Amino acid sequence: MTALPVPSQLIVSPRAATLDDVPAMVQLMGPYIATGDLLPRTAADLERDIANYRVATDQHGKVIGMGGLKPYSSGLAEVIALAVAPRAQGQGVGLGVVERLLDRAAELGFADVFALTRVPGFFHRLGFTTVEKSRFPLKVWFDCARCPRRHSCDEIAVHLTDVASRRASK
Repeated sequence: MTALPVPSQLIVSPRAATLDDVPAMVQLMGPYIATGDLLPRTAADLERDIANYRVATDQHGKVIGMGGLKPYSSGLAEVIALAVAPRAQGQGVGLGVVERLLDRAAELGFADVFALTRVPGFFHRLGFTTVEKSRFPLKVWFDCARCPRRHSCDEIAVHLTDVASRRASK
C-alpha cells in the first residue's frame, strides 16, 4: 500500500498590504474580475490606495487573500476587492482579511462599513446585517453604473454599524 501525501496545514497571516504585494494582488483578483465578481482595479489603483488594503499570506509568504476599504464619506466605508485563492477558501483567510479591514476602519474613524456580496452569511458571522442597497446611493452612482452585472445584480448589501466600539470590545 502506498501512503498518500498529507496536505500541509495552511498557516494564514493577515497584514497590511505593501507595494511589493501589488503584482500578487492583481493576479489574485484576475479570475474574479473575469467572471464579473469583482470590479476591475489596476495596479495603479492598488498602489494609490495601498494603505487601505490588507492581504493574507500563507506560511511561504504567498498572498492568498486580499481586500480593501473604500471611503465614501467621513463616516462610511465599503469592503471592496475581497478575494481568496481557491486553495485557501474555507480556511479563515477572508475572515482574517475582513477583521483587519474593520480594524483599519476603526483607526480611520468610520462609524459604518458596508459591502455588496453574494455570500451574506459570511458577513453576518462578523456582525453585519442585510440592508437595502438604496441606503448607499454613492456606491450605486460610482460603481454600479460601470458594473457588467448592473442590469441583473444579485448582490446583497450588508452593513455594520458602530465599528469603532465593536472593534474596541474585541
